[in-house]
Amino acid sequence: MQLRFRFLIAAFLLFTGACQAATPPAEADKPGDRIPAQQGDVLVYPVEHASFVLTWNGKTIYVDPVGGAKKYAQLPKPDAVLVTHGHFDHFDLPTLTALIGPDSKARIVAPKSVAAKLTASLSKRTTVLAAEANTEVDAIQIEAVPAYNITSERTKFHPKGEGLGYVIQLGGKRIYAAGDTEDTPEMRKLKNIDAAFLPMNLPYTMDVQQAADAVRQFKPKIVYPYHYRNADKSMADLDEFKRLVGEGVEVRVLKWY
Repeated sequence: MQLRFRFLIAAFLLFTGACQAATPPAEADKPGDRIPAQQGDVLVYPVEHASFVLTWNGKTIYVDPVGGAKKYAQLPKPDAVLVTHGHFDHFDLPTLTALIGPDSKARIVAPKSVAAKLTASLSKRTTVLAAEANTEVDAIQIEAVPAYNITSERTKFHPKGEGLGYVIQLGGKRIYAAGDTEDTPEMRKLKNIDAAFLPMNLPYTMDVQQAADAVRQFKPKIVYPYHYRNADKSMADLDEFKRLVGEGVEVRVLKWY
């Protein structure tokens, strides 16, 4: 009787252990903001200021990772790393080197201005994109959108031709990471954007009025304000941004700072 009892206990433990190993964590247990998509939600993880991570269906995209690898330790390893331009709050070579080691499968997508600053080992993993070009990384479609200043006194910060934003296609959704830019004609002409990450900090990018006006024109379904700490450390007025955007676009404010 005792032997049979021990056998039943062992069988039960073996069965439950197999079930736990085979069953992935429930979607509801995962952190991150959700964008409903095909084959599962796109999850958005804000890291800080201009750095964020997207995951979907086993694929992971890092956008402008800076601040050291420890900030990303609890997140999945990247399949693609998108860098918009070479400013320190978007491009950090030690962070990239730590995140994309010899065993990493990740590829970097970057403009020419960033590629010129990479080490030889990282250069081998990099796809250099020009404005309005596109590429595919691990079946992830990525389109490059010009990112630059258009106000005369701001053009020194982000001259045309140096930086990019990206439209990332995941699960049938088009997600726009604008990088550092004002409300350029290329931004305003975007179509079928499901979610947009827009900067609004002065004097480097645009104010909330410009950003809201652009949103009303290209009409993303969701907009995430990011990169909204001004040069004087104040924050852009996100309540005013929401008011100006008005009805028809969902404004989602995440914890960036």
